Amino acid sequence: MKKYWILITLFIVGLLISAINPHDYFTWFLEVLPAILGLFVLVFTFKSCKLSYFTYIMILVHCYILFIGGHYTYAEVPLFDWIKEILHQSRNNYDKVGHFAQGFVPALIVREMFIRMEIVKPGNWLSFLTICVCLSVSVLYEFLEWFVAIVSGQSAELFLGTQGYVWDTQSDMLFALIGATCMIVFVSKYHDKQIAKLKTVA
Repeated sequence: MKKYWILITLFIVGLLISAINPHDYFTWFLEVLPAILGLFVLVFTFKSCKLSYFTYIMILVHCYILFIGGHYTYAEVPLFDWIKEILHQSRNNYDKVGHFAQGFVPALIVREMFIRMEIVKPGNWLSFLTICVCLSVSVLYEFLEWFVAIVSGQSAELFLGTQGYVWDTQSDMLFALIGATCMIVFVSKYHDKQIAKLKTVA
């Protein structure tokens, strides 16, 4: 149980650090809100539906990506400004890291739920449906960003982080698709071992 408290502590520390003089508090709140809501859901469902420890670690990594994006805004993360200059890119591409994680990490959660609840049998359909669900989540998030843009007007620009890129929404969904696919292709076997280990402990 101690190892789970370590993850929660790291979450709280990361959240508090990201809240210290962020670029814009409204944007910070919008960016970290999914992580905060996710924490409550995971704590509430811990006893009834505990995930593998590996999945919890990757969820924490995703949360830190959100914390960094919330603190600086996705268009102004310093490391990716440096990468932009080095590689002569036209924009700060940190948001693509976030959307890759938006596919990769939910794929772990969805795949684990499909397997453990015996919703889908292991095989090609499991992989296909996992990717479909993750892409649907990405689409819903883009709808949310659209809604925020309508409600907030110009103040939503920092949250959207489009940086004038006309195909930003489509590329965001593409990176989520790539993230989910990478999880299936490169991590599935390791993920299966972690799920089996969890079943053994239970």
